[in-house]
Amino acid sequence: MIIFIFSCFLLLVIGSAFLMSAELRLTVINMFKALISKSKRTFMSAKQFANEMNTAASPEQIQSHWHLQQWWILIAGAVLFSSILLLAFTQPITASKMEADYLKKADPQIYAMLNGEMLDAPPEVDENLVQDAINEALALENSINTSVISAENIAPAYPNILTDDGAFEAHSHSDLSNADRKWHKMNPRFKQRLLMVIKTMREQHGYEMVLLEGYRSPQRQNSLATNINTTRARGYQSYHQFGLAADIAFKRNGKVVISERDPWAMRGYQLYGQVAESVGLTWGGRWKSIQDYGHTEYRMPGLVKTKEMADKLTSEGQLQASNFQ
Repeated sequence: MIIFIFSCFLLLVIGSAFLMSAELRLTVINMFKALISKSKRTFMSAKQFANEMNTAASPEQIQSHWHLQQWWILIAGAVLFSSILLLAFTQPITASKMEADYLKKADPQIYAMLNGEMLDAPPEVDENLVQDAINEALALENSINTSVISAENIAPAYPNILTDDGAFEAHSHSDLSNADRKWHKMNPRFKQRLLMVIKTMREQHGYEMVLLEGYRSPQRQNSLATNINTTRARGYQSYHQFGLAADIAFKRNGKVVISERDPWAMRGYQLYGQVAESVGLTWGGRWKSIQDYGHTEYRMPGLVKTKEMADKLTSEGQLQASNFQ
């Protein structure tokens, strides 16, 4: 409002001075005449130059107007260069595009399966929903008389696992409170496969899925390994440390369902395993020992389980995310 009042006052002052001073009016009129005259001369010069340029472009004028034809070359080059710059700076560069470029080089197989279209990760599941699912699963377990527990009759959501490479792996309900559910910490080669599975489960089978744990730090892995009933896999022995494994559950009527004692969930796990294997993932429900139905991992060919390799694979996903934070 203050700016508007000041602008009106300034215009009033200038208008009053213009009306009251004949000398000022004459000066302004002469300035406009000079400006018009100069603009007219400039326009005529530009028109003459344009006519000469147009004439110089004809094949008949190669000898006489060769110096002007060089301008056409410069103009064409400038237009081409400007078009390249315009395309480079206006084309949107997104995390999905970066991930597509990465997969095109690093994993042509999954890139071909996706037809170059990267899938977006779903929102992170609410921590309270996970805790409610844990409590419900534990209540189901406690309601069953298990006075004598053996490896053959245990069927929790995340039992002890003997993987095909000899490392024991497991997931306990109580251990999910500190689980990492950040999608960008998973390697794109695994993440896009898992997202394909989730999309197929939703569209073809009507199951909504949530991520319970993806990347797991070696420190957390070693902490879990202190309890042999949870896991015997130490840091860098699990595919979680490489961003190549995940544990999932289902979502029904707004609630997370973990327990395999739920027939609906158990059917979902079986379908999940079939779909996961169809895109090259290893499903924990297929293991010869006690199965882990919610677990999938990508056994990347040539993988060497070292700290350096874990840092490399997990950084490939985090680097893309950091560019858009």
